[in-house]
Amino acid sequence: MTQDLLTEQNKSELTYLEEPEEIHQEKPVSGFFLWLREMVETLLLALVIFLVINTLTGRYEVQSISMEPTLHEGQYLIVSRVSYWFHDPERGDIVVLDPPNGQSTIPYIKRIIGLPGDSVEARDGRIWINGVALNEPYISGPPAYKNRWTIEEGKFFVLGDNRNNSSDSHVWGLLPEDNILGKAVFRYWPPEKWGFIAHYTFPELGTVP
Repeated sequence: MTQDLLTEQNKSELTYLEEPEEIHQEKPVSGFFLWLREMVETLLLALVIFLVINTLTGRYEVQSISMEPTLHEGQYLIVSRVSYWFHDPERGDIVVLDPPNGQSTIPYIKRIIGLPGDSVEARDGRIWINGVALNEPYISGPPAYKNRWTIEEGKFFVLGDNRNNSSDSHVWGLLPEDNILGKAVFRYWPPEKWGFIAHYTFPELGTVP
């Protein structure tokens, strides 16, 4: 009787030891849901990159001949919106601007010539800044007009490189700084013309800003 009880007890212990522990496993995710999750993550990342790029830069088409021979109609530019977050616009910069006084709904592209505080004069086929004549190898020809302007604070004097075929400050006056949309930094079309747009300096002005 005692032996039978021991045998039953051993069987019970053996059964207890051999009983497998319950293992909790996550159900495998199907390949479709993995693909869908990766696709959503990729699209979200692309959207973030797109928004960042469009916040920092803009793309504009040259739609007139006013900047020839530097830029030609039909060319496409990348414009930096952040350039003037860190410093003021500089003389020689090519900028995209919102035309003042309702001149046009299409952005213009011009070169900054006069800075706040400057005295600008057009005479003798030259542009003069504070009494110093500029050397401008980039223009299509000497300006045929004459006038004098004093640049107020917060405003700029801009001209097209095609001096006698450009709607610019010599026509409609000074450009408020708030109308500057950004600095043209890169030409990406047509492919044979692609490259960075050089910032022009005027060493003849010496220490004049």
